[in-house]
Amino acid sequence: MAKKSFTLMVIPDHDAPVKRYTIQRSWLVQVGMGLMLVAGLGAGASIHYLQVAADASENRILREENLTLRSQLKSVRERIEHIGSTLDRVERFDQKLRAVTLLSDPQRNLAMGPTEPETGTTVPATDTQFTQLTTTDTPKVLLGRLDRLSAEATRQELSLQDLQAYFQDQKSLLASTPSVWPARGWVTSDFGQRLDPYTADRVTHAGLDIAAPHGKEVTAPSDGTVVFAGLEGGYGNVLVIDHGYGIKTRYGHLSKILVKAGDRVKRGASIANVGNTGRSTGPHLHYEVRVNGVPQNPRKFILEE
Repeated sequence: MAKKSFTLMVIPDHDAPVKRYTIQRSWLVQVGMGLMLVAGLGAGASIHYLQVAADASENRILREENLTLRSQLKSVRERIEHIGSTLDRVERFDQKLRAVTLLSDPQRNLAMGPTEPETGTTVPATDTQFTQLTTTDTPKVLLGRLDRLSAEATRQELSLQDLQAYFQDQKSLLASTPSVWPARGWVTSDFGQRLDPYTADRVTHAGLDIAAPHGKEVTAPSDGTVVFAGLEGGYGNVLVIDHGYGIKTRYGHLSKILVKAGDRVKRGASIANVGNTGRSTGPHLHYEVRVNGVPQNPRKFILEE
């Protein structure tokens, strides 16, 4: 039979008597189990503490990330509002330009003059079309608004490209319009009806006669291409420049032509010299402006005094 108790003997120094202690085996078992329980609880508490500490650290990181994301989300909202406001201003400016230039935009029902909305419909205010954001907008909502802004930016780009093409064409038209005097002198015969200096008959004078010293420089009044340079009946040496858009200018009685057919000339470039060739009563320049073949008063095109 296994012993149910143990005897613990304590032998002190010197002459002190030996002390005996009886310890029940069941008590030792209970103490051992208690120690094992305490050790288990300690180990469990340690593991739980480590887990809590790890979770706390992770939560701190998540809180910091959340604060960063909130800050970034706020920045995104502000940028979306700024971009939307900019697009609103661009659209209003686009509308004004199209109204001024007589260009229409069927997609936005833009044209000269006011346009009436259909019955039962309302026109959204332009300045809130892209800027209605709230602090509770989710990333999904913001992505949707970004998609709208991207589509609107693309449409605005195409619209502005149309305007750019229009203004480029207008720039070319302005550069091609004969807006300066081809030569300085005295206008001895204006555009319209006059008495022919040779026959004294009343005839139509298709241009201006500008009296100037023989050999005085004649310059191109605008950009164009030389289409004729040579003799032409009573006008003597004649030069014709095609400026595009149906506009041509003619120069007669020249003493010398400095360009040839096919040459491209710029406004202010020397093209000829005043002369007295052909049917002429003295050195002068005969200057005509024709639009689609019809003579026009050159004074209507000259902007300088």
